Amino acid sequence: MKFFKLWLPVFTWCWVIFYLSGIPQLGTGWGVWDFILRKAAHITEYFILTVLLYRAFKGSFNLSSFYLSIWTFSLSFLYAVSDEIHQAFVPTRNPSPKDVFMDSLGIIAFYLLIKYNNKFSKTAAKRSK
Repeated sequence: MKFFKLWLPVFTWCWVIFYLSGIPQLGTGWGVWDFILRKAAHITEYFILTVLLYRAFKGSFNLSSFYLSIWTFSLSFLYAVSDEIHQAFVPTRNPSPKDVFMDSLGIIAFYLLIKYNNKFSKTAAKRSK
């Protein structure tokens, strides 16, 4: 049961990303706002994927923080690359290294949040002593 609780959200979110990547004319048609929204979507999608993978790995395996980060980052990044390869087979969509870069910003944002949260937690712990 623990496996499903931890990993089902990961697989579900990967399916959502795959599904959205398979839509041929994905966009709002709002010009520059369309561009901004699509790039923000890339960052958000992979931020969420990274959160879910981190949670699943942390709850499933006894990994050091280094290996937890390596596995989480690697799988998130590889899924971003595979997503762009998938788009090569979707009519009117093209793979883009720029999109992998945007996806990576979402992944990195998660790690910056963890670093900030850890720093904040340590500071709060020192103040409470």
